[in-house]
Amino acid sequence: MAGGSKKPHVVAVAIQTINTGTFIVSKAAFDSGMNTYVFIFYRLAAATALLLPMALIDCACRRSRSTTSTPAQAMSCRLLFKFFIYALLGNTFTLNLYHASLKQTSATVASAATNSMPVVTFLLALVLGMETIKFHRRSGLGKLAGVALCLAGVLVVAFYAGPSIRPLAHHPVFPHMTQNVGNEVWIRGTFLLILSCTTWSLWIILQVPLLMEYPNKLMATAMQCMFSALQSFVVAVVVEKDFTKWKLGLDIGFLAVLYSAFLGTGALMYLQAWCAEMSGPVFVVMWNPLALVFTIFCSSLFLGEVVHLGSILGGFLLVGGLYSVLWAKSNEKKNKTLQVMPVKSQGQEDEATTQENREEAKLTSQV
Repeated sequence: MAGGSKKPHVVAVAIQTINTGTFIVSKAAFDSGMNTYVFIFYRLAAATALLLPMALIDCACRRSRSTTSTPAQAMSCRLLFKFFIYALLGNTFTLNLYHASLKQTSATVASAATNSMPVVTFLLALVLGMETIKFHRRSGLGKLAGVALCLAGVLVVAFYAGPSIRPLAHHPVFPHMTQNVGNEVWIRGTFLLILSCTTWSLWIILQVPLLMEYPNKLMATAMQCMFSALQSFVVAVVVEKDFTKWKLGLDIGFLAVLYSAFLGTGALMYLQAWCAEMSGPVFVVMWNPLALVFTIFCSSLFLGEVVHLGSILGGFLLVGGLYSVLWAKSNEKKNKTLQVMPVKSQGQEDEATTQENREEAKLTSQV
């Protein structure tokens, strides 16, 4: 990534905007009575129908441009098995668990739960050697402060309600059906949401080595969608045997499937994989607090959900954690660059430039 490039930041904001829309339309569909497992199958099947033809056309174009010295990369059985396992982890398990939990909670809590991903991803990346902490430096303290703020924000939003604020719209687009959910169900749903975010974080981390092995992001995304659609079909058939509930009408359920498939799955997976490859997996998930802020506003406006003071306070904490870690990463990058600058001389200039490029590449692939 070129120094000073804003493209990953723009993509990260776009990812969170798409996430917000997914929270809203999915919750509206589930409130209308749509089965979550059937919804996931339709979502992934539609995304596959969109992405797979595009990926095949792209591969055909790559083959026509390739020469005998640089042939197009072929898929091995080992690579296909990786796609199958990553699809099972990142889509089939994560999405089914996540949406089943969303039905037990709310769009705001679901969005808040995704903000545990910076904590989880940071710890996973640390264990896998993709992240380092230097406690004696400001960047290390900034990372710790950001993680602490994110964790505090998640706990405040999930477990502290506080005074309620009236919905922004008296007649929302998708009227929210109030549910009398018991405290035990609410807590279970919250922790299942966090578990789904853990597997999602692991999927994001695994995309980095996967794309180094197979750089075609579009085909990698399409193959994972295809395997996930097949896996989710099996899950949906086992869970929902009444096929009358599989029918789609011209309602919010149909809109949710289209939006979630084309934007929430197809475009989102591609953008996440691209952003993770360019700037590292933690960079991707550290923008998740923005989706919470957007969701608090949109759930009140479009669903008529009652927003509580705890959600707003937690949102401020989460955004503070976001910018604390981004500042730490920026500070760490500047220090890395300064370390290689003084080593240039007449005879070593090319070697120093090469070393600097290697350091930059290593830095953008780390978290």
